[in-house]
Amino acid sequence: MPRPKSDFDDLRPLEFHDPDEVLDPDEMYTIYEVGRLLQGVDAEAELDVETENVLLDWAIPWMISHSDEFVFAEPESDAEAGYYGLATGDEDTTASGPENAENR
Repeated sequence: MPRPKSDFDDLRPLEFHDPDEVLDPDEMYTIYEVGRLLQGVDAEAELDVETENVLLDWAIPWMISHSDEFVFAEPESDAEAGYYGLATGDEDTTASGPENAENR
């Protein structure tokens, strides 16, 4: 239910960061690690499931809106998450594309 602004003592502007302000260009991250970093939490922090889900709710649309700034790597197994990193232009992306789908 909506509440009046006067109910809150601390109103702040909603600020979003660009990917290069959050991620190291030499590292690859899981979506969970990206979500943590977006909120200023250590990438390796242990979080409860509810908090992790809230962070994902922020991370996924942020990554979609900046998708042209990312590269990704498939997980080593189906039980693991994929990895995402900043696109720097130095990556070898020759295995991407429909003609190489069997390699992904």
